[in-house]
Amino acid sequence: MRILILNGPNINLLGRREPTIYGSTAFEDYLKELRERYQKVQIDYFQSNIEGELINKIQEYGFASDGIILNAGAYTHTSIALQDAIRAVEAPVIEVHISNVHAREPFRHVSMISCACRGVIAGFGLDSYRLAMEALCARH
Repeated sequence: MRILILNGPNINLLGRREPTIYGSTAFEDYLKELRERYQKVQIDYFQSNIEGELINKIQEYGFASDGIILNAGAYTHTSIALQDAIRAVEAPVIEVHISNVHAREPFRHVSMISCACRGVIAGFGLDSYRLAMEALCARH
């Protein structure tokens, strides 16, 4: 199996950014744990603060992988272009959020990409990524 974890804006600051909401672990440290746990899965990783780069990765991996785990960050709430990219590819996309977006500010309650995703996992901290991995691996 080959799965892409795709993180959007500000996820590169995990471990330093609002640790009371997002925790104190850098994503790269958590990624090592995931790769150790899922040794039979090729886990590719990409992070960008730029919407177009996220779209390019969805298009690149959307026909050549077994799934995409997408934390689009704030683009979740604004990006029709990401929604269109998800709809255009064959690979299932699972939307993840570290925090429970529904327990936060009202603008975070609306996702422009959920309707195009296979499923949504939110509120389990970094473990949201593991839950998404489990969902994709169960399909394979």
